[in-house]
Formats: sequence, C-alpha cells, structure tokens
Amino acid sequence: MKIFQQIVNHKINHLTVKELLKYSKEYKISLTDEQAQQLISIIKEKPVNIYDTSERHDLIKKIARITNAQTAKKVQQLLQDLMK
Repeated sequence: MKIFQQIVNHKINHLTVKELLKYSKEYKISLTDEQAQQLISIIKEKPVNIYDTSERHDLIKKIARITNAQTAKKVQQLLQDLMK
C-alpha cells in the first residue's frame, strides 16, 4: 500500500467525534452529535480501508442507514476526492 493511502486510512480510522463533526461542518455534511458518535463506533469496531471498493461501499451503506442517502452520497464524494 502506498504511504499516502496508509496516512489517509490511518486518519479515517482514528478520527474522534469532535474531529468528525469539525470535518462535517468544513465540508458541509450534515451530522448530528449522535450520528457522529455512531459512525465513529462503526469505524472503531472494524477499521476501514477506503481504497478497497467493497469496504468503502459497506461503509457508505452504514452511513446511509445512520444518516440518510444524501449525506452518504456527500461522504462518498468526499472519500473519492481524498483518494485522488
């Protein structure tokens, strides 16, 4: 795995609720405190490799269940931008 991929995955897998909420505001993704906590719990249970298509897809589906389809779509776009 490339070093950049490792750095991005490490950052995602070690986010705090506070950081997630900060990024959600920065990127105009609507998240409540409760939703952010749930998402962080999911990531902590099973760290994700966003460069793996199936893992990324599973994460987006979980985000959609916790939030809504629109929010999941914004997160998906953000992850795709990060992977460039």
